[in-house]
Amino acid sequence: MSSSHFHEKHHAFLNAHISQRSGERKGRLERGHQHAEALFLEQVWFPLIGHFEHLHPEYEVIDWRGRSYFGDFAYLLGDVKFIWEIKGFGPHVQDMDRKRYCEELNREIFLQALGFRVVSFAYDDVAHRPELCITLLRMLLSRYQSALSPTNRAILAEKEVIRLLHQLARPIRPVDVKEHFAINHRTAVRLLQSLRTKGWLTPISRTAGGRVVQYELAHGVMDFVD
Repeated sequence: MSSSHFHEKHHAFLNAHISQRSGERKGRLERGHQHAEALFLEQVWFPLIGHFEHLHPEYEVIDWRGRSYFGDFAYLLGDVKFIWEIKGFGPHVQDMDRKRYCEELNREIFLQALGFRVVSFAYDDVAHRPELCITLLRMLLSRYQSALSPTNRAILAEKEVIRLLHQLARPIRPVDVKEHFAINHRTAVRLLQSLRTKGWLTPISRTAGGRVVQYELAHGVMDFVD
């Protein structure tokens, strides 16, 4: 997978999430997606997974004190929920006092109680031993393979939308998806919005109220639809 392809998909991934956020949630993503997070995606996540589906950067959770916590990434597939953290030695070990150490452990327990599995990767491993991170991540996700398999139907539906758009040779509308799959309008809209979030579709036409009514293919998508 070429570096240019990754950077193109990464840029689309971030912009899709930024476009759907406002206030601090948007500002946090614009400011917070730094070198370590981008390196994890480039050297570990994308080589293993090949896409950013179901991945949410700078994911906000309100903790037991009513304060916002932003995980580096959340990976959400129905009942299976992960928080991925990339931790440098300095900020998370050398520079941490006792109070912050207790708060971090309590936060992880709280997230586990909410149903998240919190998984931390060392920045040094991400930067210098990404193949180890890939191996460990593959082993971890393999334990959930049976639980993740129902999502394959959703992925197949999304790829079918891409093929439909290609066959239509024009921008796609929710009504096209509705009629093709024999589903209701709301489900068709959700399917198109999911593809937009993943960077596969680009909105090109909106109503006066700002609602997207047409989408076109993002550049290069057809090269990666089986």
